[in-house]
Parts: sequence; C-alpha cells; structure tokens
Amino acid sequence: MLFFLLGLIIWGFIVGGLARLALPGPDPMPWYATLGLGLGGSLIGGVIARLLIGTAGGLIFAVLGAILLLYLYRRYAQGRGITGPSSRHP
Repeated sequence: MLFFLLGLIIWGFIVGGLARLALPGPDPMPWYATLGLGLGGSLIGGVIARLLIGTAGGLIFAVLGAILLLYLYRRYAQGRGITGPSSRHP
C-alpha cells in the first residue's frame, strides 16, 4: 500500500511537471497543486483514452489531460491566456 501511494506521488509530480513545462508562461503553484494537476490529468487522460482507443493511454494521454486541466485553470480560474500580454500573471 505504501509503495502504491509513493508511486502515485511520483507519477503525479512527473505528469504535472511535464504539463507545466509544455505550456509557456509562469505557473506559480505549490508542490501539492502540481501533484493534483498530474493526478487529475492522468484521470482525465485515461478516460479520454478509454473512449477513443479502448485501452489505457499511458504517459502521453496523462500529460495531455494535465495540459488540458492547466489550460482550463489558467483560462477560467486565473482569467488569463496562454500567450501574449494576457498570459502574464496580474
């Protein structure tokens, strides 16, 4: 059980970190937000992969799901865009 939880934490950091690297611009967030972003993106990516290809998506779909979550967070929670002057944190 402990190894499973440690694996989830490591997986969440990897996926969340890759998603934050994939989108340009500043992303000031604490470590637990990166972890949540990675785990939430893995869940969304897994559901999308299951619907599209009928099997688990792995790292690619997990990172794509986390990128989608980060984009939606920036757009609707922070009210800023991805590129241009609106991408800067107010």
